[in-house]
Amino acid sequence: MENKIQAQMRKWILDFLVLGILNKGETYGAEIIEILKNSDLIVVEWTVYPLLSRLKKEEMISYNWVESESGHPRKYFKLTKKWEDACKLMEESWTEIKNTVKKILNK
Repeated sequence: MENKIQAQMRKWILDFLVLGILNKGETYGAEIIEILKNSDLIVVEWTVYPLLSRLKKEEMISYNWVESESGHPRKYFKLTKKWEDACKLMEESWTEIKNTVKKILNK
């Protein structure tokens, strides 16, 4: 049960975290995964890449191909203008959820 709950919570917040990473600047997929892993969030490629595709379809992010020194081009993702409205809503929602959880659990 514990693993299922943790997985659901991580999945729910992953969008917010990925968009937050991209808010700091253009980044490629493997780097996003590395940042998440270094933050003690267990993430695998097959979770992040479909998420990036969905965010692209929702016009929250865009990408461009950049040649890398290793010879393989990389797809660099960046936020679109649509992100600004979504960011405000996500931050407000996060604050509301966090306050509600604290309120309920502290009683």
